[in-house]
Amino acid sequence: MLLKDEDKRDLEKKGYRFAGEHRHAAAKVCHWTRKSLVDEGVCYKERFYGIKSHRCLQMSPSIPFCHHKCLFCWRDVSITKTEWVEEYDEPKTIIDDCIENQRNLLCGYFGNSKANMKKLQEAQDPKNAAISLAGEPMLYPEIDGLLEEFKRRDFTTFLVTNGMTPSKLKELETEPTQLYVSLDAPNEKDYKSLCQPQVDNGWKLLNESLELLSSFDCRTVLRTTCVKGYNMMKPEGYAELIRRSNPDFVEIKAYMYVGNSRQRLELGNMPSFSEVKEFAESVAKLCGREVVDEAYESRVVLLS
Repeated sequence: MLLKDEDKRDLEKKGYRFAGEHRHAAAKVCHWTRKSLVDEGVCYKERFYGIKSHRCLQMSPSIPFCHHKCLFCWRDVSITKTEWVEEYDEPKTIIDDCIENQRNLLCGYFGNSKANMKKLQEAQDPKNAAISLAGEPMLYPEIDGLLEEFKRRDFTTFLVTNGMTPSKLKELETEPTQLYVSLDAPNEKDYKSLCQPQVDNGWKLLNESLELLSSFDCRTVLRTTCVKGYNMMKPEGYAELIRRSNPDFVEIKAYMYVGNSRQRLELGNMPSFSEVKEFAESVAKLCGREVVDEAYESRVVLLS
């Protein structure tokens, strides 16, 4: 088993439900899925890209695996491994179990008088996979098969990667609907300080992934998590990396003071929406982009 029993129980208390036999894949109902089901708001991805929050499956095939131990990560990074040498479950099993887990987690809404029953019925058959719950999805040995299986089931897929596997990105046969690459620092020094890479040449690997972005046919996005006091400086560094990689969009989003990150950072490291927007505008100006949308409640600004 990839996770110890106590680690699995801890994650289950936080809402994770594991798929398959090997404890490396899981689903968790997103805060915005719950909000949407009672008509109290939707995720910024619905506003920006048209993804329906109540039909989104938040999951990961690689919960215990990542190359980084980012200070702003909401999970317990002490359980993180950087290499996959263990057995793994097949894509079909993972997807079947994740969908069933989500249905079970949402069953209580059938007794909720505030629930939108039309949305709740539709939520039983999710249509978008947010492959971003925890860990690094590209480390899952069958990531291509996972994307293909989701596509076969008529899902859209939003895949988030830290950029540490450019060779695997280059070899993907099935592209996601939307490919995110995390860009959380303007230079190597700040990257090492904030992202705590557990592999050699992390900055070099990230830059190789950025160079690959323009070769993808799918929608591409750079995502920056803003941590006040750590990486909301040197906008010219971000601007240069954005110019070079030329993504379709750039999301500049606030770090949120939640989960295990509270053991590494302080409340003061969470920027306000106005601080995020001001920083985003400075980056946009330097790389010839413009602010095209924003979501105040999620503290995120979209550049195009």
